[in-house]
Amino acid sequence: MKPPARLWLWLGGGLLVLVVITAVLQAINNLVWQLSYLLPAWLVGPFMLLLFGGGALVMARVAWPWLEGWRRNRLGNNRPEGAPPAPPSNRQEAAQQQLQAVDQLLERIRDAVQREALQQERARVAAELERGDLVVVVFGTGSAGKTSLIRALLKDVVGQVGAAMGSTDACVSYRLRLNNLSRGIRLVDTPGILEAGDAGQRREQLARKQAAEADLLLLVVDGDLRAAEQEVFTALAQLGKRLLLVLNKCDLRGSEEERRLLALLRRRCQGRIEADDVLAASAAPQSVPMPGGKPLQPAPELDALLRRIAHVLHSDGEELIADNILMQSRRLSAAGRRLLNDQRQQDAEAVVDRYSWISAGVIAATPLPGVDLLGAAAVNAQMVMEIGRIHGVSLSRASAQELAVSVGRTLASLGVIKGGMGLISAALSLNVPALLLSLAVQAVGAGWLTRVAGRSFITYFQQDQDWGDGGMQEVVQRQYDLNSRDSALKAFLSAAFNRVVEPLQRQQKREQLPPRPQERS
Repeated sequence: MKPPARLWLWLGGGLLVLVVITAVLQAINNLVWQLSYLLPAWLVGPFMLLLFGGGALVMARVAWPWLEGWRRNRLGNNRPEGAPPAPPSNRQEAAQQQLQAVDQLLERIRDAVQREALQQERARVAAELERGDLVVVVFGTGSAGKTSLIRALLKDVVGQVGAAMGSTDACVSYRLRLNNLSRGIRLVDTPGILEAGDAGQRREQLARKQAAEADLLLLVVDGDLRAAEQEVFTALAQLGKRLLLVLNKCDLRGSEEERRLLALLRRRCQGRIEADDVLAASAAPQSVPMPGGKPLQPAPELDALLRRIAHVLHSDGEELIADNILMQSRRLSAAGRRLLNDQRQQDAEAVVDRYSWISAGVIAATPLPGVDLLGAAAVNAQMVMEIGRIHGVSLSRASAQELAVSVGRTLASLGVIKGGMGLISAALSLNVPALLLSLAVQAVGAGWLTRVAGRSFITYFQQDQDWGDGGMQEVVQRQYDLNSRDSALKAFLSAAFNRVVEPLQRQQKREQLPPRPQERS
């Protein structure tokens, strides 16, 4: 039978290793033989030790980078599931990690409509990671000359200008290039802001959405900032993006008035944008009448603005793109967390509602003397464990019982049990027979106190198992105040009549009926 090829390879490799070892040993033997003629016998051993030790150190120094790279690749490819990812080395990696966190959130969101909307936004942000253009969005009122400024920029800019890339409900994008800038520029003309009517408000919302996706913002004004324009400027500055404020229509005022307005605008914007980012321009100067001839049309005055835009994009363009993408990724991740938190809130409130009626039913079936509801209904360890699981926290029964008892003691120490029973008793005394009142008050009160405790637990888990600065007492007191309001209390009592009081009344009537003949016999 013919040996397999793998066996021949192993035999050949073993023979090669044997030959190499033999050659190395022969070389060492020859070296020792030669050194015994040149050095005293007591120096041959230390010399050989230094020689081989130094050689081993050199080989280790040469091989270490390769071994370290191999180890990192192995760890990166075999990272255990659930282990925290390596910290990002740049904004691009940070944005990618945010998108991966969004993917994990999407798997846990049940609402199909919200999940689809989040998936579409996630796909858009992922595409932003691969884009190559710098996005410059221009804002301004309809009378500030915003569109005239864009037309002048497209005409006077150095480089090639493309046609409009398309429009989306009055948002028009143009692609152009600046000399010595490796990336292209997408210039977005937004609808005018501060317009009246519902249509104007919708267009302004669209413009603000475009601003949230921009790398560089231009706000065009034609004078001092009015109150409404100041609000728009503040909102844009709070986005955390680079913002240029452009004072347009400078041809309509003298040089002294222009300097005064620029100084005023820089004072108003101090602390939000740099002074050099407040500039003057004249996008569409008025024509000058010429006696006996055609009016003279002066050229737009955009040199200062063009130089500033070029300087910002050349020096900070890459940082602006990276910051913008990371900001969008974080905003998307925050939106996903809000959806998940809303879902958790609904699930946790359903758990609290269920245990409220369970507590009421337990007390109705086995009434306790007085109002000692601390261990029986107001606090329930199983409810704590279920609320914890909804928020991704696994509690042992002992820990849940300890937490439940702590909240129960707080309910008692704050007078919530006594106050709550008083509210329930006053509300039920008008509609419940006297013989049934005590039992109904205990049962309904137990359900209501369980609700107060359960919603306190929800707050505790929402705050990452932290009661906050005011401690447990403040959280419990706030939930007591919220649930004792007229609207909340009336809604709970209405449900309690159907779930607790009416079944008790039916049971009492059955017990008071005389026995049937067959039952008597």
